[in-house]
Amino acid sequence: MPPKTSSDRLTRTAVAERALRIGDDEGLDAITIRRLAQELGVTPMALYWHFKNKDELLLGLTDHVLAEVRADRSAADPWPVQLRAMLTALVRAMRAHPCLPELLHTVDKTGVESFTRATDDTLGLLEQAGFTLEEGYWVASYLLHAAIGLASAQPGCPTALPREHADEWLRQHRVHLQSLPAGRYPHMVRLAESYLTHPDLERYFDFGIDLVMGAVERMAVLKTPGAGPVAS
Repeated sequence: MPPKTSSDRLTRTAVAERALRIGDDEGLDAITIRRLAQELGVTPMALYWHFKNKDELLLGLTDHVLAEVRADRSAADPWPVQLRAMLTALVRAMRAHPCLPELLHTVDKTGVESFTRATDDTLGLLEQAGFTLEEGYWVASYLLHAAIGLASAQPGCPTALPREHADEWLRQHRVHLQSLPAGRYPHMVRLAESYLTHPDLERYFDFGIDLVMGAVERMAVLKTPGAGPVAS
């Protein structure tokens, strides 16, 4: 029996993960069938078994990244716990793959099975919270864009800059804030102290998720007069 070739061993997941690596490092424009084929050591024709064109490839990448953003239907956890877990998974995916926001803006999300499933899971959880389906869809959209905003507004040195530039980036921002007129911008000047050290990103993302989930849980309480705080 002849040995398997690189093309035989190529999987849809392997193609997606290599394309994501390119997209995260260089942006979606850098992802091409020819580039992928070269990096995977196969012919472009081998990739067409999995993705017929770049549009289909980008849909596949989005579906792959969002695979873990789902509610656990078998769990007895209340809706806030499950919804928080979904939001946390989405934020984690945003952090791991900087190209994900661009992917979500580029592809037709109606063609992404994992996105449709995650949205349906979210609507089900929000219906348990007392929201109508229309309101639930508004909340789901809010959560999606909140996750994108958290990732894009990540404090500290931009991820695109080499790590060796991080200390200098902090210093320049600290000096800029300290140079502002203290009489006009007292709080901005005091903010300079926060640039003495690199930000605690885990605390930043936990704080953001708490902030967003707090708003959703509070709205759920307001929709149910007499209800107490939602356990989370």
